[in-house]
Amino acid sequence: MKFAKQKVLLALVAVAAIAAGMLIWTVYLAAKARATDDAHAQAERQLHMIAIDLESLLERHETLPFTLSFLPGVIKTLQQPASDTAASLNATLETIQRQAKVSAIYLMDANGDTLAASNWNEPITFVGRNFAFRPYFQHAFAGRSGHFYGIGNATSEPGYFIAQPVYATPAVRTGTPLGVIAVKISLSDFEQTWRSSEEPIALADRSGVVFLSNREAWRYRSITPLDAAAQAALASTKQYAEQSIASIASLPKDAAAGFGAYAGKQVGRLGWQLMLFPSTARVQRTAAFAAMSAALAIGLAAISLMAIYQRRRRIEERRESRRALQQAAEELERRIGQRTGELLEANRHLEHKFAKLQETERLLRSTQDELVQAGKLAMLGQMAAGVTHELNQPLTAIRTFADNAVTFLGRGQPDKAKDNLGHISAASARMGAIIGQLKGFARKSHDSVSRVDLGSAIEASIMLLNNEFRRHDVHLSTDIAENIVVAGDMVRTEQVLINLLRNALDAVDGAAQRNIFVGLRREGDEAVVRIHDSGPGIPAEVAEHLFEPFFTTKPSGKGLGLGLAISSSIVQAMNGQLSAHNRNEGGAEFVVRLPLQTSISHQDGSRLVSA
Repeated sequence: MKFAKQKVLLALVAVAAIAAGMLIWTVYLAAKARATDDAHAQAERQLHMIAIDLESLLERHETLPFTLSFLPGVIKTLQQPASDTAASLNATLETIQRQAKVSAIYLMDANGDTLAASNWNEPITFVGRNFAFRPYFQHAFAGRSGHFYGIGNATSEPGYFIAQPVYATPAVRTGTPLGVIAVKISLSDFEQTWRSSEEPIALADRSGVVFLSNREAWRYRSITPLDAAAQAALASTKQYAEQSIASIASLPKDAAAGFGAYAGKQVGRLGWQLMLFPSTARVQRTAAFAAMSAALAIGLAAISLMAIYQRRRRIEERRESRRALQQAAEELERRIGQRTGELLEANRHLEHKFAKLQETERLLRSTQDELVQAGKLAMLGQMAAGVTHELNQPLTAIRTFADNAVTFLGRGQPDKAKDNLGHISAASARMGAIIGQLKGFARKSHDSVSRVDLGSAIEASIMLLNNEFRRHDVHLSTDIAENIVVAGDMVRTEQVLINLLRNALDAVDGAAQRNIFVGLRREGDEAVVRIHDSGPGIPAEVAEHLFEPFFTTKPSGKGLGLGLAISSSIVQAMNGQLSAHNRNEGGAEFVVRLPLQTSISHQDGSRLVSA
């Protein structure tokens, strides 16, 4: 019975092995077919780019012979070969050849003899040579464009020839041509470019003879064996000199490596065939990799089956492992309980530290509020002289008008006394407005957020400093847009504006022109306040410390260096930004950017929405 089971198991293993082998072979064939298609598609794309470059080079100089046929020196040389015109034409053709970057330019008479050439002064020159046997000469002399590729009869260097007929009257171009002018172009640069490609690349003529290739052994070999007529035609034109054209397949195996199936594309006016031979080795590698992947997958499946088989044999071992695992779980639970206690203790410690941090934060906020209030009171002290003057004027007026009213009443002139009492009332109202503004500015701010009309805040700040502007003979100009509202604290906003205006007053003190400008505009979703002066500007060494606490450039006793630091803190608390820079026109400019108000929630549940 045991022997029978072993036979069945062996048979199943053999069948599985055969099936696996067939599957691997199928994967190999499919991968090879797909890799072949991909290689040919890639070859087609590469050929397309090469063909574009090649045709661009060929067409670039297509009109050059036609253009040169209009040169007066060309026509005169053909009409009077014995004149001195040929020498001048040689120099002209040499210059054009260098600028056009072609191999040679030369002029032939009706018999095919070369009268002038760009290589006239070289050891191997075309001058005096006859090229009547070349097809490009024959086609051009027949009145058509001549095109030809071959090995040079004089220089033994291959090239592409373009020829055009030359007429006595170039614009008419009828009758028998006086001669032919030709241009020779070298294609050797393409061969150098192709050498970087792993796959063989070849360019063959209409007869299938390869004349350009990155495989040197293939050059002047045919794709298929040539018949006698084709060999004779090549010999008559000396297209490839005295080369004997044999097929690539006749080369030794190493030299012919890579020759086989190819992707081709026709290029040029002569029916050339551009060919790229995809690497079969790469296709083989891709197919082999796919087959190896399939074999690996099958091997993994076999190993998995063996693992399942082994699993059944280790059930008893796992029971023992479970008991050990239970013991480990109990130990782990004990350690988790111990660790949990440690974490709880650490958590209580963190809560204690957090409570201290909150207390420190409340103390810091309270200190900051006191610092802001101290800054306001210091500013009020600085403005005291100006405010005293503002109050003295209406007080003096009240005293004068009161004395006048008594006098008028004594004279029995109640109407005039009434007018003086009206003036007293107006002066009292003015004093009340000034005192009210000072009381509002001096009061301590609270943390609630309210609607702040920036235009009103600017006007109130200017009012408090109005006497300072007059006393220092400063010209103040404003450009304030209406209905620009932000969310914040009115008193603190005025504190920022007064601080910036006082800095501007200090900056223009001693300047030739004392001008201060205050502007308010809406830019996107921001309200922007710009305050600039005509002072000397901000020195470079001061700019980087401008908003640092206790940094000041004023003499001792003139300031603590807290104004800009407090102002920056207030603006940041309103989700805004305070910046400063020097203007190109001169002077410094401070810019306050605050987000426009959307809505504010009050303690009573109502909402305030900006216009």
